[in-house]
This record gives sequence, structure tokens and C-alpha cells, in this order.
Amino acid sequence: MKAVLKENPGRGFVLRDIPMPEIKEDEVLVKVSAVSICGTDLHIYQWNTWAQGRIKPPLVVGHEVAGRVVEVGRNVKRVQINDFVSAETHIYCGYCHQCLTGHPEICENLKILGVDTDGAFAEYIAIPERVVWVNPPEINPEFASVQEPLGNAIDTVLVEDVVGKSVLITGVGPVGLLAVGVARVSGASQIIVSDIGDFRLNIAKKMGADILVNSRNENLREIVMDATHGRGVDVGLEMSGNEGALRDVIYLASPGGRVSLLGLFDRDVTINLNDDVIFKKLRVYGITGRRIFQTWNIGSNLLKSGRLDISPVISHKFTLEEFDKGIEVMERRESGKVILIP
Repeated sequence: MKAVLKENPGRGFVLRDIPMPEIKEDEVLVKVSAVSICGTDLHIYQWNTWAQGRIKPPLVVGHEVAGRVVEVGRNVKRVQINDFVSAETHIYCGYCHQCLTGHPEICENLKILGVDTDGAFAEYIAIPERVVWVNPPEINPEFASVQEPLGNAIDTVLVEDVVGKSVLITGVGPVGLLAVGVARVSGASQIIVSDIGDFRLNIAKKMGADILVNSRNENLREIVMDATHGRGVDVGLEMSGNEGALRDVIYLASPGGRVSLLGLFDRDVTINLNDDVIFKKLRVYGITGRRIFQTWNIGSNLLKSGRLDISPVISHKFTLEEFDKGIEVMERRESGKVILIP
């Protein structure tokens, strides 16, 4: 089969013909219909410091996937041949303390699809049954492949209710863009977004943002305070991994408000905990992964109903062989979600 590999240390991926996966007793074999490129895939391509410490080439990369089951292991009970499926990328053990107490997304023995095991940038992929999500047949395969990052957006937005609340989102990369749509369909009264590029800000407008701020040349704090009559926002969502944006979103959260942090930072950051968190009585949530499978159910239902239309977020589609074109538009920050079709 064709597959995109991180073959050796250093920048880049390669397209190779490799043997099809042989499934284990508890796995299913999926013929891939669509995959989307994640920021994690971009980091592996660029071979940044994180990738150098985590990735062990050769590895088939990619983890945001949708496809059809073509073979099941003999111990598989829930999934059937021809099911239309996606994959929860956090492969949990099922027996550690976190798994047993309802938090498999932070499993102590966690492995990640396309990071610790061979992934989905291929014609076929083997997936453990326990992390398979069976999709409603009505969902577009391209949308279905984006449910994993959609889950990140859902948990970031909905760790608490947003009905009737003002929301600030700093950083509208693909997950931030999805968060705009989730906040809108979940009843947010006002959505303010900031980013450093107009391309993604324009997509955010299509997804339902009310106020767009290009933080390269506009003062986010002044604009937010003016829009909220000096009160600040009820909810702050930091999705950029930028230290300055983190300070802004915490500063701009109103006293008694809530902040969710999804963006990952390149280094340790410093914030004024006394004045901006403790004395303001902020509730700060760290978000990782998704709630398995509660979040999947929410996202799947929103997509199936048509209430959440994520088509503006999908900005580019390429064949698997054209993966370099997808990486290129992502590096230029001129993309929303990039889809590859094997």
C-alpha cells in the first residue's frame, strides 16, 4: 500500500510502498477514505525539538482519519465489516488508575496513533477496537476525519456552559476555527477572536465570529474592553500557545470568569497569578484530548444534524501523494484544515 512515512530523522516525509498492516485479535483494518493534517504532523515533518525527543522513525504518520472497516480481528465484538469509522487517537490501556476512574484521555500508559504507533497517512490502517468510533453514515467522510480535533474544540468550549456568555478565542488555527463554530451553536452571545493572519480571521467570520482582531496591528485589550463595556469576557479560550496571548486572555477574563487552555507553549511561561487569577477568582482548565467517548457523541450529533457546518474550515484538499502541498500551505499559515485523500 502507499503510505507517508517519517523515514529518517530530519525535515520531511516520504511516500513509500509498504506492506499492508496485519491486524491483531483486538484490531480492525480500515480502508482510509480521508485524513486531515494536524499540527502534530507538521511538527514531525519539521522535526522540531518535541519530535526529536518523541518520534522513532520509520513511522507512518497521521491520525485524523475516516474510513471503512474491511477486516476485523477474531476478538472484535462491537465493530463490523463495512462500518464507517473514525479513531480516537489516544490509545489507552484500560487498567491504570486514570482509565479506571473515567479519564482514559490521560492514561498513564498512553500511546498516540501516528506518534507512538503507525498512523493514518496510508491506504489502510490497523486500529484497536477500543478506540474505534462508528460514524453515522450521513456524515461527509471529510468532516468525519476532522472529528478528533473537533473534540478538542468541543471540550475547550464546553468544559462549562457558554449559553448567553461572551467568549474570547486567542488563536484561530484549525482547532480555534472549529471552536468558533462550537461556541456559536452552543449559544454564546458574543464571540471575539484574535490571530496574526487575515486568512484565518476571515474563516472565523464565516464560522460565526462577531469581532475579528489582527493582533499584529490591533490592540486586543482595548478592543475587547470596548466591546464588553469595560467588563471583560465571561469565557477565555487560549488556543495559540503564544505567551502574550495567554496573558491577554487571562487579563481580559472578567472576575469570576473561566479560562480554558488548549494551546501548547514552547517554554515555561510567567503570569500574574495573584492579580489575574487568584484575586479575580478565575476558573482555569487545562484541556487535553477528548472525553472518550462522550465528546465524540456530541461532535457526531452536531455534524449529523447539520447544525454545525465545518465546511468553511476545510480550506484545501489534496491526494495522499500531494502531502507536501498540504504541508506548504500550513507552513505559510494560509490554510484551515487540510484534507488528504488516498
